[in-house]
This record gives sequence, structure tokens and C-alpha cells, in this order.
Amino acid sequence: MRYFTLLIIGVLLTNVVIAQTDTQMSNAANLFKNDIPSGSKVNKELQFFAFYINQAVSSNMYPEASLFSGQLVGRLFGSNSSNTSDTINSAYIEQRLIPFFIYQPKLFNGKAILRASFEIDWTWGDQAYGMSANKGSAISADQVNIQTQNIELELIPVKDWYINLGLQRLFDTPYNPYRTYFDKMTTTGYRLAYWGTDGVGISVRRDKDFNSFKAGFYKLYENDAEVKDDVNLFELMYHQKITMTWTAGASIYAVQDRGKNKGGVSVFGQGLTSTLANSNGAFVFNLGTNDYQADIAWAGMYFGRNVDFWIDRLQLTGFVNYNLGTVRKKQGTEYVKAVDIGGLGLNLRGAYRYGQTTSDYVSAEMMYTSGDADGITNGKYSGVITGNTWGMPANIFVSSGTYLLFPHANVVNRYTPVISDISNMGYGVTAGIANFSKDIVPNRINAKVGGGAALSSVKPQNGGKFIGWEANAALKYNFGPFMSLELHGAYMQLGNFFDSNDASNGSDINGLSNTGRPSNPWTAFLVYKWLIF
Repeated sequence: MRYFTLLIIGVLLTNVVIAQTDTQMSNAANLFKNDIPSGSKVNKELQFFAFYINQAVSSNMYPEASLFSGQLVGRLFGSNSSNTSDTINSAYIEQRLIPFFIYQPKLFNGKAILRASFEIDWTWGDQAYGMSANKGSAISADQVNIQTQNIELELIPVKDWYINLGLQRLFDTPYNPYRTYFDKMTTTGYRLAYWGTDGVGISVRRDKDFNSFKAGFYKLYENDAEVKDDVNLFELMYHQKITMTWTAGASIYAVQDRGKNKGGVSVFGQGLTSTLANSNGAFVFNLGTNDYQADIAWAGMYFGRNVDFWIDRLQLTGFVNYNLGTVRKKQGTEYVKAVDIGGLGLNLRGAYRYGQTTSDYVSAEMMYTSGDADGITNGKYSGVITGNTWGMPANIFVSSGTYLLFPHANVVNRYTPVISDISNMGYGVTAGIANFSKDIVPNRINAKVGGGAALSSVKPQNGGKFIGWEANAALKYNFGPFMSLELHGAYMQLGNFFDSNDASNGSDINGLSNTGRPSNPWTAFLVYKWLIF
């Protein structure tokens, strides 16, 4: 209304000014200009950002159980009933909006910031007049569907020190998740392969020009408030900028699991013995129905060279992470040691920028995790454990460039890679991946081709080590900054690993209903994305 009034005033002033002298015209114009607030007066205390994605998908992957028809998360061929077919094709359109609200009151001079982010998802035409997440676009809509991602307060008591309190990003990267592009976080530190989710707690970090430090405490599960049956996560990370090109860091994570088979994600439960771990493709500890206690730690180191891809044409990143610990199960009134844990994870990635833009590159990487062929029958587990044991999913290794072998980030309601957890159900994995990307028109049209192959680190019963190979391609058109239309496709040839029906590690390798190797998976999708700010 105010601007409409100003417009009318402007028209009236124009009629008056025509009859005035040049000096009078100038004065009237200056008066009119000063009545309009300048950019410096705009209220910047409240900011809004949003990420929008809309995609049409076709694939031969589908859930056999109707329970998962609307939302399918976890390992392909896992306990979520996901399967592939030579005769059945899925076709659907899905949509997501993630709005961010940031409030930074002038009263505290930038030393207090409140952040809130939410998630609204659905598959077109799925449901209406109801209450549930990830649904609500059937005719008439009227669905209650909003999910809370983050509600967290950031306090800056002194320069370079940050205290984050509440439901916040839980990422295994040294960079501040609220001040760093997502792509950078997926290629640095541990690349979200161990922890890549949201968690409630408190974290304290100091970010200087040449080093940073972070300590955090997160409550993964509370369960009964009056009982010591919680699951807690502790985090300690140090990051050093060695030169303008090289960085390195080290970390310790630790989980104190006293959940005793209580709580969890819906009916899936949580923890080492849970259906949740099975669905996520993590290793399932065969402890029966006994209550257990576990103390698990991860000690790791990582490095990076030219992580922003700006200094020169060569980029390198890598990490080594060793998880260790003890699991005790209840016998009578006491807890006795049942399993010792010791597993190793390694990753090395290199990229070379041959062209004008950062999208003109070739990349190659190797991922290795140790495995265990006999589960815990000998009282030891020599494989890897990740956050997928406690969340769904709680880590997202989405930066490999594969779509089916490992997960990718263009998902809304269906997230079903062949290897959804780097432990590969406790069998471990040795994988190699390569990608070639080129801007056909700089910063406007991009093409990408890639592929990868993987072996299990240990051989399952009645099967081989070869998990399979994947080939993929993408074509992207950028309308402008952070707005694109993309066409993606991928095909995977399954290997003799899926000839096995071994369930000794707690998961059926080739699916609950398969007696032999499943059909080879494929997918194709057209996606529109816009980062709004």
C-alpha cells in the first residue's frame, strides 16, 4: 500500500515539475527520492532461503510391501522389501521444499542467531486429508505434512567462537555446516560417510584463519528419562591449514549406547541388533533378545589439497578412520563382554580441472572398508560401524558420482542404493569410481559421464566378491545461478556377490524373496532444482 501511495505521489509530482524551472525540478526529484527507503534501511534481521526440487523418475526398482510404497529408504534388496524386476517399472513424480529461516536481531549486534529449517515432501497424487510426513499431494491436498530439520541457536560470545544449541547439523566435516556449501562438505573430512544427518545437542567451535576446533555432545536417544537407557554421541575435531594449498585434521567420535533395545525410528528400533540397521545395510549384531551395552569410538585423520578447486588444477582429499569398542550383553543381572570391535575405513579422491570452469574436471577415487566373514561367532567384529546403526539414514555418502552403487543426492522419498552403508552389511567394500565432467557452454550447459565397480572385502557364503559395476550419465542446463534442469540415467550390472543367500551378517544379501541373483537395477530421471535466496 505504501508503494502504491508513493506511485501516485510520483505521478502528481511529475505534473507539477513540468511547469517548474530546472532548479525546482531538481529539488522535487531529490525530495521524491529521499522519501523512498534506501537499501541500507531494509530490515535484514530476518532472512529466508529455500531449496526446491521437482523430479520425474522411472526405474525398475520398487517395494514389494505396500507399507513402503510412499517412502522407501535403505539398502536395495534389504528388509524394506525393495526389489528389481525385468517386467515391472516404477514411474512417479516427487517434490520437495526445504525452507530456511534465519533471525539475527540487531539488539545483540550479530552475537545471537536463531535458525530454523523444515522439509515438505510428497509424491504427486499420493494422499490427502491426513496426517503423515512425505505425503499430501492427492486431489484437494489438505495434508498435515511438515518435518522439522533444525531448530538451533548460535551464540557468538567472542570473536571466532561459536556455540550451537539445539537440533542442528551433525556432519563429519571440519567446516561449519551453516557457512559452507554442501558440495564442499561432501568432499572433505569423512565426506558424511560416517555421520551426515541432524542431531540434538550442543557443539562449541572456534574458527580461526588457519585452524579450527570443534567439540560436541548429542543425545541420539533419550528413551525413559528416569532410567540410564540413553544413546549419547561425543565429538572432538581439530583442523589445521598447513599451507595455502594443504589442510589436515584429526577427530575422535564416541557413542555410549545404553539403549537396551528400546526406542528407535518407528517400528524399526535402533542400535546394533535393530531392524533399522538391517534396513540401512549396516551390520546387525546377532545378540538375540538380550539387552546389551556398547561403547564404540572412531579415531580418524583426514587431509585435503585445494579443496575449493580455486588455487590450481589439482584437488586431493582422503581419510583413514578406525572404529573400535566393546559390546556387552546381559546375562542374569550382569553385563559380560560379548564382542570386541575393530574396523578400518579408507578413502582417497583426486580431481583434475582441465578446463575453464570448476565443472571441467576428471576425478577418480577409491573406497575401502574392512569386513568380517563370520559375523560375531568368534567374539570379534572386524568391520565398520557408522551412524546408520542409530538413524535412518544417519550418514549419506552422496558425492561419489554414482547413482545405484552408492547413493546420490537427487532423492526425495526413495533412497535405495546397493551399498547404502559403507560397511556393506559387515562384508566390507573395495570400490573404484571415475567421473568426467565438461561444461559444453561455460556455466550454462554441462555433461557428465561416470562409472564405478566394487568388490566385497570378504567373500559371502555361496557367492563371490564382485558386487557389480555401474555406468551413468547426466546433462544439465543452468537457467541462472543455482537454478537448473537436469537429465540423469544409470545402469548397474550385479555381480556374483548376489548369488549368495548368506544371512550370517544379519541381512539377506539378495533380498528376502529372491532365491538367485536379482534383476540388474536402472534408473532415469528429469529434475528441476532451485536454491532460492
